[in-house]
Amino acid sequence: MFFGSKGNLVGLDIGSGSIKVLQLQESKGKYFVERFANKALPTETIVDGAIMDGLEVVSAIKAIAADQKLKQKEVALSISGTSVIVKKITLPPMPEQDLERQIKFEAEQYIPFDINDVYLDFHILSTEEGSAEGQPVMSVLLVATKKDKLNDYANAVREAGLVPKVVDVDAFAIENMYCVNYETLPNELTALVNVGASVMNINILKGGVSAFTRDITIGGNRYSERIMQDLGMTYEDAETAKKGHSTAKNAALDAVIAAVDLEIATEIGRSFDYFRTTSSYEDLSRIVLCGGCANVKTLPGRIAEQLGIDTTVADPFKSLDVTALKMGPEALAEVAPAAAVVVGLALRRESDR
Repeated sequence: MFFGSKGNLVGLDIGSGSIKVLQLQESKGKYFVERFANKALPTETIVDGAIMDGLEVVSAIKAIAADQKLKQKEVALSISGTSVIVKKITLPPMPEQDLERQIKFEAEQYIPFDINDVYLDFHILSTEEGSAEGQPVMSVLLVATKKDKLNDYANAVREAGLVPKVVDVDAFAIENMYCVNYETLPNELTALVNVGASVMNINILKGGVSAFTRDITIGGNRYSERIMQDLGMTYEDAETAKKGHSTAKNAALDAVIAAVDLEIATEIGRSFDYFRTTSSYEDLSRIVLCGGCANVKTLPGRIAEQLGIDTTVADPFKSLDVTALKMGPEALAEVAPAAAVVVGLALRRESDR
């Protein structure tokens, strides 16, 4: 988004829990997955989307690039968290070149940081909307991120020998993944919820176009922390337990997982409540869950029960040819939800904004 520059890029998802890389080849309107890998990061390497240990991140990117024998060095990456601001605003209709000059002034009203400390970008959603007073307005999506955070990510990629060409936002990468794999109906509201290790991204789509986004600092690490604290497990055992693979099944473990399920469902519900107060749209039709936490087997059901909205787990590989990965259906299903962002990034082109 913030770098623009023809062809598909390598998707590089630098997440709080792991780094993922995915490369696609497009032929006759179909996408083929050529490479896909996932490398875990030590805890607290990245916290709330901010890089705490740059050397560890560079080392992991180098290792995954070498392991996958990446010849294509140009990548698309993404960021999320509290230093990323996404805001839908309305302005009087104007040519795009005029908007480019005006956007910094407009952004100062909505960005809670010094405007000189952020990178700004925008996307025109519509030029033919009407205001409450009946005057024509244009709808614009404003995106801002703190320069130091984006520079940390871009520099880590460069130090690892790769070239950042597009920097996206996690919520929009997931939107890209969804629109390639699933049918979107014009008036349908769908909530894409990506629950990663430490950040949850919510993107509500109307007819395949973003109507609302929000990042919340809660994720899969909350399960691990609670399991370690309440049950005295090691981090490794807690990670296994939260995904339902532990042999230590007991009522206490079930209670901890249920409590965090409810906490996440409640946070999602609060975001939906806020969306309803700021929107004239009808209610949500469905929730599509992705991210590593989608593998917590009780979470989709808890969200559906708590919010009364049909909840399914996304399959980012649904419309992609994955033959080259040589993975069985069960192994692919295990890693698929966490691949939502990297698939969306791998669909990006250098010419994208």
